Amino acid sequence: MLAREQIVREIADQGGWISFARYMELALHAPGAGYYAGGARQFGAEGDFVTAPELGSLFGRTLARQLAQFPDLPILELGAGTGALAETIDRDYYILETSAALRALQERRLGKRVKHLDRLPERWRGIIIANEVADAIPVHVVAWRNGGVMERGVTVHNGKFTWKEKPASGGLQEEASRILVPPPYESEIGLAARAWMRTLCEHLEHGLILVVDYGFPRQEYYHPQRATGTLMCHHRHRSHADPFARPGDEDITAHVDFSALAAAARAAGAEVLGYATQAQFLVNCGITDVLGEANVENALVYAPIAAQAQKLLSPAEMGELFKVLAVGKGIATPLTGFARGDRSHAL
Repeated sequence: MLAREQIVREIADQGGWISFARYMELALHAPGAGYYAGGARQFGAEGDFVTAPELGSLFGRTLARQLAQFPDLPILELGAGTGALAETIDRDYYILETSAALRALQERRLGKRVKHLDRLPERWRGIIIANEVADAIPVHVVAWRNGGVMERGVTVHNGKFTWKEKPASGGLQEEASRILVPPPYESEIGLAARAWMRTLCEHLEHGLILVVDYGFPRQEYYHPQRATGTLMCHHRHRSHADPFARPGDEDITAHVDFSALAAAARAAGAEVLGYATQAQFLVNCGITDVLGEANVENALVYAPIAAQAQKLLSPAEMGELFKVLAVGKGIATPLTGFARGDRSHAL
């Protein structure tokens, strides 16, 4: 059954309305129908978007310099895409992948180099990497109106999906009431992302979690000028803001509220170890040294690597919008990636 058909049926079963979080969950993750059930079609030049590891080896080789501070800790990557990052990093490596199609792809690409897990270990002593995972966790959409806080959900009208609002309630209403914005204002609240971070930290016995994604601290996330939220869809390397256009056939994302993730980590007994732009993190980790390892006299080798660096570091590309958040337990050593430019105070 197509994702659209599943969503229509669910809306009917629920009396004509579902939360946007549920809509996003079905559109992205419905078994056999959701966007991420489609395997590798999303990634790379022929897909819908390119992640940092998919650009080439530069991101992974630079990240490995941060990981080298903890040579005895195994690595667990969440949502490993095509396996590009795992292929670059030569360590004791585990992958937790919810997409059966992507897991099969990773197994073909990586063979026995990595081990796949079916669930998060009850107690994990090691490093957890989540690169462009949090932005795909379903979010609730909220509207602050003059008459109060409304939850924006999804209904069907004349055969098409459309927005329908109802008063927010429960934990969503409580959280929205803490966010002071001038109505009318629309944005997202990532309750599931907070629960995800709490769960990771509760299972982390010793080690650190690295979250790499696009987003902001709370003060910037709910800025008065960002009054229409951050929802974005990606299809064939083009972005648009209509989440009802192609459910199941395109990516739906929301920017990450890094302040919320940091607060969830602290509530679960973890410590914030650093927060910086991706550009600053990679520079701190020695990306220029990695670039220097390329043969600058051989344009066929150096030019593609330089192009990767431009994409990873440029403020107009991934350098400023993407952030790196590190949280952990039992880590006394300052992390190389946050030696300069740490913005933890902004969380």
